[in-house]
Amino acid sequence: MSRALLIVAKRPVAGQTKTRLCPPLAPDKAAQLYECFLRDTLDVARGVPRVVRHIAYLPHDECKYFHRLAPDFDLLPQIGASLGERLDRALTQCLSDGYERAVIMDSDSPTLPPAYVVQAFDALDAADVALGPCEDGGYYLIGLKRPQPRLLREVRMSTPNVLRDTLALAEQDGLRVALLPTWYDVDTVQELNRLRDELRTEVAGPAPHTREFLRRQV
Repeated sequence: MSRALLIVAKRPVAGQTKTRLCPPLAPDKAAQLYECFLRDTLDVARGVPRVVRHIAYLPHDECKYFHRLAPDFDLLPQIGASLGERLDRALTQCLSDGYERAVIMDSDSPTLPPAYVVQAFDALDAADVALGPCEDGGYYLIGLKRPQPRLLREVRMSTPNVLRDTLALAEQDGLRVALLPTWYDVDTVQELNRLRDELRTEVAGPAPHTREFLRRQV
């Protein structure tokens, strides 16, 4: 297959994972919630056809954990001091390994429709870059067919301006950008409450691991 789909992930650790959700969640519960996010994101990726699926993981010594979690995924340790550098290295490695298209996505959007990820790969027929905007000003995925280090290394990540700054650099470099439908990730208590409300209104549907976890917390 010539298409690589990567999920950015970290081993959940109480006190280090989803700390912005503490409170209302206790540290161990926040880590458990993130593992549910991750499991649901793996299922999102499994819903995308004709791709080779990877987990770009941290820390480097947690290979066994991720292999147990997702034995059907290839594992790729994240390398680099900053998030932008790590994203660039992961995408560049896949493209250098012969994949014609590579898409990397977060693990904080457990209800993301797989169809949006499919659209990212399709958009790269005509575009140089595919971006999935988040409502907080970031993006939930970026897709490339050639390495674009500037878009990742020269943007300050985890700010409300990530998408805007990425688009500005793409324009400077004359790159064609395809924007996907907007979605949201879950980093704050307000976003968690939104997710909880949305999942509560549906008997079945996306994010079954997250849905069951939140149901048990009521």
